[in-house]
Amino acid sequence: MRSAPIPAALILFTLTVATVRADHIEELVVTASHDTRTIDVSEGVAVSADVAGLLRKAPGADVNGNGPLSGIPQYRGMYGPRVAASLDGTQLSPSGPNWMDPPLSYAASGQLESLELYRGIAPVSVAQESIGGAVDAHPLRGEFAAGDDVEVSGRVAGGARSVDEAWQLDGALFAANDRHRGKLAARVEGGDDAAFPGGDILPTRYEREGYDVGYGFRSGDHTLQLDYGYNDTGDSGTPALPMDIEVIEGDLYRIGYRLDRATGPQLEATLFASDLDHSMTNFHMRESPPAPGWRRNTASADNLGFELNATLPDGDSAWHFGVDGFSSANDSDISNPNNPAFFVNNFNDATREVLGMFVERRDTWEAWRTEFGARYNRVETDADEVDGTPAMMMPPAAALRDAFNAADRSQTDDNFDLVARGWYKLTGATSLYLGAARKTRSPSYQERYLWLPLESTGGLADGNLYTGNIELDPEVSHQLEFGLDYSGSALTLSPRFFYNKVDDYIQGTPSEVAPATMFVRMMNASNGTANPDPLQFNNVDAVLYGFDMDWALTLDEQWSLSGLVNYVRGERDDSSDDDLYRIAPPNATVRLGYTRDRFGAQLEGTAYAEQDNVSETNRETASDGYGVINVMATWRASRQLHFAAGVDNLLDKRYRPHLGGINRARNPDIALRERLPAEGINAFARVVYEF
Repeated sequence: MRSAPIPAALILFTLTVATVRADHIEELVVTASHDTRTIDVSEGVAVSADVAGLLRKAPGADVNGNGPLSGIPQYRGMYGPRVAASLDGTQLSPSGPNWMDPPLSYAASGQLESLELYRGIAPVSVAQESIGGAVDAHPLRGEFAAGDDVEVSGRVAGGARSVDEAWQLDGALFAANDRHRGKLAARVEGGDDAAFPGGDILPTRYEREGYDVGYGFRSGDHTLQLDYGYNDTGDSGTPALPMDIEVIEGDLYRIGYRLDRATGPQLEATLFASDLDHSMTNFHMRESPPAPGWRRNTASADNLGFELNATLPDGDSAWHFGVDGFSSANDSDISNPNNPAFFVNNFNDATREVLGMFVERRDTWEAWRTEFGARYNRVETDADEVDGTPAMMMPPAAALRDAFNAADRSQTDDNFDLVARGWYKLTGATSLYLGAARKTRSPSYQERYLWLPLESTGGLADGNLYTGNIELDPEVSHQLEFGLDYSGSALTLSPRFFYNKVDDYIQGTPSEVAPATMFVRMMNASNGTANPDPLQFNNVDAVLYGFDMDWALTLDEQWSLSGLVNYVRGERDDSSDDDLYRIAPPNATVRLGYTRDRFGAQLEGTAYAEQDNVSETNRETASDGYGVINVMATWRASRQLHFAAGVDNLLDKRYRPHLGGINRARNPDIALRERLPAEGINAFARVVYEF
């Protein structure tokens, strides 16, 4: 169902009014420090359902796009479970075996304060497994008041965009005094199929709603915080995947305690959980196959975790140490509504438990600031026996089932991480930086326990069939990065060079499991399909290296320039002369900004080079380069009322992003297995009222 966007007159009005605050010049305010990039989502202009897309404002970051709600963060060439994405420090294992609901999809933009990206090597205290970096989504909670009287505040925001006739409406109400604070928030959003120059991207319509409730209590140095969130996603397309979202329901719980003293030890303790249910199909949103080929996948994830850490100040230095744990249990069952006898236990109680501990030392003296950290993780995984109709009818599938059920599926990894980073203040404006690390990651449950050749691969979206490998070793990364941070009166820039050698990198390689290959070939002969021989997750060696930088230049009181430069190369580092799959092409962004009083405007140009360093193993195709122009403006009409509007892809450029995925849905405008196009010209507007 299509919903009417904000009228074009409002967009024109917000683009031409002449008065706004200087700090509203950018679409998003990105606050830089040596260690992080903090993206102020509360000041966001763009109307987007996918929070992950906002990471493109940070150096080194990009997004693998599988659908309007299913963007997977990529950082310096790593993505998926290699990038630790958390919600206010809490972990979440998606319910979908193909990551239709990646962790950041549970962070609705209307209820977020900021996204915090840990630049480069992440501290060991930030996440249990951060081999590919870390990002944390911080929710709006409201603040404690100064006195006994209860103060009430809130915000209501609404927005719309033209390219898919999408709309958002969210509101939050806060009440607080000096001891208590409460929050009640709700959101609803939806959109139709997105347009591109040449047709529509089918299916990309979506619908989602949810609410959040929070309560905080403070007494002296002690703070207790309780939060509950509910997410309900309805019909939502994922054209880069073999199925679309029918429903995702999720309950998220968090209890946090903090002892925060001006001097002396500080303590934090968190207990969190989530209960996620998911259903997806290959027939209810896209053109369905013949009745025997209908599939519904019903999946769930139960997550439970805790964190306990303490900081012991020592003058200008500090010790930081803690323990943390996270367990997840995933189930996934495939059925055919037209054939009650058909079933596949895709994953049967696939569990993954991580118990970790860390110690970190941070020192500051004279011109130096250093950080040293060590972490130990014990990772235990297991899965129950499986079965399925194919195994009852086809000998190759029966052989795969029997081998899986007879195997020792219980695996234990002992992983050690080490981090050393240092900053040297060369002058008042310039600091030099050097970092080195050893980081580890144990296999995901998909990589270990996918027993039948399927596309349940955590969102790889390469169109290949895979089987897992129970005997996989953990990935071990040795990272080195160096650069500088310069902050002058007019110019700031922060370049980084990085090199990352990954031993036992987990990559699909041509399967040597004969029954898997026989099964795929038999299915091709039976169904008239032409699926290539399957891949199997195996350990290889890899190397990733490159450069990224953000910069800003103040021209005068009204005009400024800013931008990003990103380059990453990913290669196999073994006997195979191949590149890694789905690596972002070199790209650069330049923004020209203007501010005066309460008005701000920005012209942005983004260019991506061609990507011909592609993975032959994943049957990846090269992509062409492209450039797009975006324009946006903001106007603070009063202290309470804010307007923003803009146009993305101003010239209606037709292009196909390399990270956009391969089309898996029948569409008269886009061929099957053709790279998906980007959205066409898109006018958007947003209104925020705060009280």
